This record gives sequence, structure tokens and C-alpha cells, in this order.
Amino acid sequence: MRNDHVNQKLSEYVAGDLPADESRIIAEHLMACARCRREYEEISNGARFASMLSQVTAPPDLWDGISRQLDAQSAPGKRGQPEPAAWFSFSLPRLLAAGAAAACLILALSWYFLRQTDSNVKIAALPTPQPTTPPPLPAVGPISVDPHSARAPSTDNRKPVIAGRENAASMEVVSLAGLPRIETRQIDDRGRINVGEWLETGSDARARIRIAEIGRVEVEPNSRIGLLATRRTEHRLKLARGRMQASIYAPPRLFIVETPAATAIDLGCEYTLDVDESGAAHLHVTSGYVALVDGKREVIVPAGAVCRTLPGVGTGTPYFEDATAAFRFAVTRFDETKNLQQILPVLLAESRRRDTLTLWHVLQIAPEAEREAICDRMFELYGPPEGVTRAGLIALDRAMLDMYRKRLEWVW
Repeated sequence: MRNDHVNQKLSEYVAGDLPADESRIIAEHLMACARCRREYEEISNGARFASMLSQVTAPPDLWDGISRQLDAQSAPGKRGQPEPAAWFSFSLPRLLAAGAAAACLILALSWYFLRQTDSNVKIAALPTPQPTTPPPLPAVGPISVDPHSARAPSTDNRKPVIAGRENAASMEVVSLAGLPRIETRQIDDRGRINVGEWLETGSDARARIRIAEIGRVEVEPNSRIGLLATRRTEHRLKLARGRMQASIYAPPRLFIVETPAATAIDLGCEYTLDVDESGAAHLHVTSGYVALVDGKREVIVPAGAVCRTLPGVGTGTPYFEDATAAFRFAVTRFDETKNLQQILPVLLAESRRRDTLTLWHVLQIAPEAEREAICDRMFELYGPPEGVTRAGLIALDRAMLDMYRKRLEWVW
């Protein structure tokens, strides 16, 4: 959908009626297409406006009154007395029915107006928050991540101190099971978590956090998650322990999750993140991309891949979950010991074309003596583009590494 506009699907997309894979494709299109993004914002604001209209319960005797009027109209009239014209009978039931029809007409006209109005009309006139207009983005394709775009993760569980008006910001939390708790407040149905507060779920509790208008996070039992910031340019959580599942459909870098060992930067995706009692984290990406940053190293984890982070060690090495058992074991041993010499023969022998994901990341932290063998194996699996040389990769030339990664991403 890079070249074709997706406006015909936007209403279903806003309503959440599309399959996950189709929603992901539309989300990627919205990152690159300003025209469809403007229409998406108009539809999204119209839906929010309609959701603010309160429902009114009809009087108990309304339908009985309508039934009696219909029966009276169908009965033969008295001799010599013509029946009154139906449209000029101003009984209470008819007035109420006419009012309901008028309300429906107004809603329909309002929705049509929102869809048809020129994009220069200011949506801010509606009683809703001003929608965020994402900055211009490059066309969807291989993704480049700036390792300095995220701060280093916090190293403790103390409440963040955030000055100014950010303390008044909050997110909606919905209870999915049991009784989740925000600080000392239990959530029976729904509530709000403010910046600086922690949401905790017990052994039988689950909750959903609405991430502004860009997605949601489902928090599993025995989890502790805090809200660090929520503003136009960034929504930041911290997962101290437990499991969360994120579904984010927005331009990259708006949603960030800190863990004790690394920071996960969303690039428009769906993923699961687990943190155990020791602070070790396990990231599993099911759609799109996630970048993991620990202040020293940055890795890119695409859909179908996993990556671990360890306290005191930092970000691990990503690998595809369908790799051979021997390959996965070798990566785990490398992350734990950093001893590449012992496991390198296994990595090279067991690697497939898409396992260049792992080899590309290992290459950058491997001793120079091992880089030659890694480059040779990567060239066998998927050759480099023009301008990338073996000598340049062995020397860890940054520009060549990035050019080669952009080519490799098409097989990842």
C-alpha cells in the first residue's frame, strides 16, 4: 500500500475492525502518506466527537403510545368524521419520535461534514484535544535508528520527578480481570494513571492502558508498570517486572518503554515484553520493528525475532525464533559470556539467509580476528550492495554497515 491510498479502509481502521496484518500495513502507509494521515485524523476526531454524545433513555410508555396510534390509524374511522391527517397529529409520542429522527439526521450530517470538510478547517473547534500532526516522514522502507534518540533507562523503581504541567498528564486504564491497583486505588472498571504513578496487577488481575490515540498496552498478572511521561512527542512507560503486550499504530519513536537493562523504542509495531524479578527482559516482536538501546549498544529487532537484555550486561543479540536450536543456544551463550571464539563455528554453520540479522549485529562487537569469517559467511548468504566492501565492513565503517543493513532488511 505504499503507492495506493488507503482512505477506503480508514473508517474500519479507526473502528478497529480490520485484521492485525491489514492494520499494520495501513499504519505503515500512514507513516509515509500525509494525505491519508490528514483524512485519518479527520475520521478519528469525528469518531471521538460522536462518542462524546450522551445516550438518552426513551420514556417507558413511548412505544406503547406509538403502538396505540398505529392501531388507531389502521381502524375504520367513524361515519361522517374523517380521520385526522397523520402528519398533523401532535401527540407526545409523535413529537418524541420526530425528535429522535431529527437527532439521527443531525448526527449523520455532522459525520458527513467531518468527512467532506476541507482539511484547512480547524478540528480544534470540537470539544476534544487538538490532534497531533506527525512530522514529515520518509517513505516506508528499511528503517534507520538513532541510538541517541532515547535516554538511558532508569536504574531504580523510584517515582520519576517531572517538573511543570506534565504531572497533570494521565492515561486511561481499564480493568480486564481481577482488581488492578494504581498506587492505593483499586480499579473496578476503569480509572486513570497519572505521570509518576505505578499500576500493579496481582496474581489474578489484568489491565489495559490506552496510549493516547496511538495504541494500547495490555498488562498481564503480577506486573508493575509506571507512567513516566505522556505528551505530544513522547509516551514513556517503565516495566519494572511482569509482562506487557503493546499494539502501537503510529509514526516511529512516539512510544518508549524502559526496563531495568535497556529501553525499547517502538517503530510502529506489536510486541511482547517480559521482565523477571532479576530485571532481565525478553522482547518478542510480532509486527514491525523495535529498537533496543542501552546507552552503549543499539539493536534492531524485526517481526518474528526475539532479544534478551540482562542487568549489568545490557542489550543482547537479536535472533529469529525459528532459527535452529543450536543457533539459538549459541547466541544465548554469546550474550552471557561474550566469548565468541567458542561459539562462532556454530553460528556460521547453522546460519540461514535471514540469520544475517544476528551476524550483522555480532560483527560490530566481534574481535577483529573473527570479523573476516563473519563477513565471508554473510556474503555467501546475501551479497552486499554496490559501494560496500569486505575491507570496509571488517574496519566497521559506519556508512557501509548501514548500507548493508538496509539491503539485508529485505530478507529479515
